[in-house]
Amino acid sequence: MKIEVNAFPRAQQGSSANRRLRGAGRVPGIVYGANQASQNVEFDHNALLFQLKLEAFHASILDLALDGQKFPVLLRDYQMHPWKQQVLHVDFQRVDKNRKIHMRVPLHFLNADICPGVKTGGGVVQPAMNDIDIQCLPDDLPAFIEVDLKDMELNETLHILELSLPKGVEPVIKLKHENPSVVSVHVPKEIVIEEEVAAPVTEIIGEVPAEGEEAAAAAEGGEKGEKGEKKESAAGEKKEPAAAQKKEPAAAEKKAPAGAEKKDMGKKGKE
Repeated sequence: MKIEVNAFPRAQQGSSANRRLRGAGRVPGIVYGANQASQNVEFDHNALLFQLKLEAFHASILDLALDGQKFPVLLRDYQMHPWKQQVLHVDFQRVDKNRKIHMRVPLHFLNADICPGVKTGGGVVQPAMNDIDIQCLPDDLPAFIEVDLKDMELNETLHILELSLPKGVEPVIKLKHENPSVVSVHVPKEIVIEEEVAAPVTEIIGEVPAEGEEAAAAAEGGEKGEKGEKKESAAGEKKEPAAAQKKEPAAAEKKAPAGAEKKDMGKKGKE
C-alpha cells in the first residue's frame, strides 16, 4: 500500500518564519538526496501528525506530491514538541531505485502463544529487540518483518542470522558480524522478597545505658537529690533552734549561780 504525502514549497526560512508557520498550523520540512539540491517544504500539521502515528509510515517508500509531481521518499527524521502533540520539523530523503537503502524495520512476532516452550514448557516469550536494521533496494523494502515462533522450545534463543527475511533483504554488516539474539523463551524467575525480622532484644546487666536511659536516670537522681536536700535542710532547720534553746538556758543557769556564789564568798571573807 502506497502512502501519499502532500508537500508545499516554502519560501521563507529562519526560526522566526518557522514559528509563524507553526502558528498557522503548518510544519516546516526539507527534502534532500538522490544527487539533487535540497528543497524547503511545508506540510499540513494535522494530516502529517495522523500519518506519523502509522507504523508503515516510518518504514515504507512514500509518494511525496510536490508542485504537481510525485517521487519516492523515505521519512528520515522528525522532531516533536516536548509535551504537546505538535510536529516541529520533518525530513524526507529522495530515493534512488537503483541504490540500496538502509532502514530500521519493525518486527512482528507470530504464534507466541502456541509455541511448545510456552504451551507445554510454561515459558514466556522475551523479545530482545523490536526492530532490526536492514539494507535492500527500495522496491524490496518491507513494511515489517514477521518472526514465526511456532517451533521454539523452552530455553531456546533465536538469532539474527536465523531469521527468515524477505527476498533481497539482509541485515546490515554490523548485525551479521555480531549475530545478536532476537527473541528467546524462558521460564520467568521468581522474585522472592524476604521480610525483615527484628532482632530479639536481650537485657544485659551492667550494660551501658542508652542516651534516653541516661537522661531518665539523671532526672530521677536529680529528683531524689533534691528531695534529700530538702529533707536534710528541713531537719536542720527544726533541730538547730531546739538545740540552741535547750543548751543556752542551761549553760546560763549553771554558770551564773556559780560565779555569783564565789563573788559573794569573797566579799564575806574581806569583811
